[in-house]
Amino acid sequence: MEEMKMMLVDDEERFLSTTEKLLVRKGYDVLTAASGAEALEKLRTHNVHVVILDVKMPGMDGIETLRAIKKEYPLVEVIMLTGHATVESAVEGLKAGATDYLMKPTEVEDLVRKAEEAFAKREVLEGKIRVARTRAMGKSPREILEETGGR
Repeated sequence: MEEMKMMLVDDEERFLSTTEKLLVRKGYDVLTAASGAEALEKLRTHNVHVVILDVKMPGMDGIETLRAIKKEYPLVEVIMLTGHATVESAVEGLKAGATDYLMKPTEVEDLVRKAEEAFAKREVLEGKIRVARTRAMGKSPREILEETGGR
């Protein structure tokens, strides 16, 4: 089973470094990005499963970054994070494809729980895609196993 890889995206350097250290101590593989543009660049070269994304950032804001992530990497799960939460931004983020929404300050345990839930959701979706591809090949999983000697 694949290990979850997370990316934290926030323009607040102190939040990024502190949260990264806490997550790494808990055994998680974590990347950080200080902007939406940096996050998109890192997604091109790293297999990230869950992005924790700040809503309010200068330049490319969280909603714009979310839309770009979902367009280019539809299987990446995104959790919106903000200290400036409004009902409107929460609804907008969820409509744009965010998995969940957290308020700052948030406990690391809450962030981990939401990230684990998002990762589990992604794994279920990937399993469904594998089944659909297998069916599209015109053979049942059993037929494929029999052809490969059950390996």
